[in-house]
Amino acid sequence: QLQLVESGGGLVQPGGSLSLSCAAPGFTLGGYAINWFRQAPGKEREGVACISSSGRTTNYVDSVKGRFTISRDNAKNTVYLQMNSLKPEDTAVYYCRVVVVHREYWGQGTQVTVSS
Repeated sequence: QLQLVESGGGLVQPGGSLSLSCAAPGFTLGGYAINWFRQAPGKEREGVACISSSGRTTNYVDSVKGRFTISRDNAKNTVYLQMNSLKPEDTAVYYCRVVVVHREYWGQGTQVTVSS
């Protein structure tokens, strides 16, 4: 069973940084595009960033452009989300997702809280 595991969340002050990781023990992520989503309390889950299987193509939701960077290290079988200049509105549970043969796989999520 494919399982994604997110890590790196925590509590940070506004303007601070966090780096999230997404790993898939026992499964090779290298052939697949990966998405990061987030869900804030009382809100729908929204796509934040995505990266192609090669890592050459990335896309971001407008609200994080210039602040977040998605990257991957296929040798380490890990996808990252570097988050800088964090704002209180970035507070959410962050999830990574992969689609394999038309089926979605999600991690359990990692909490990011931006607060002073």
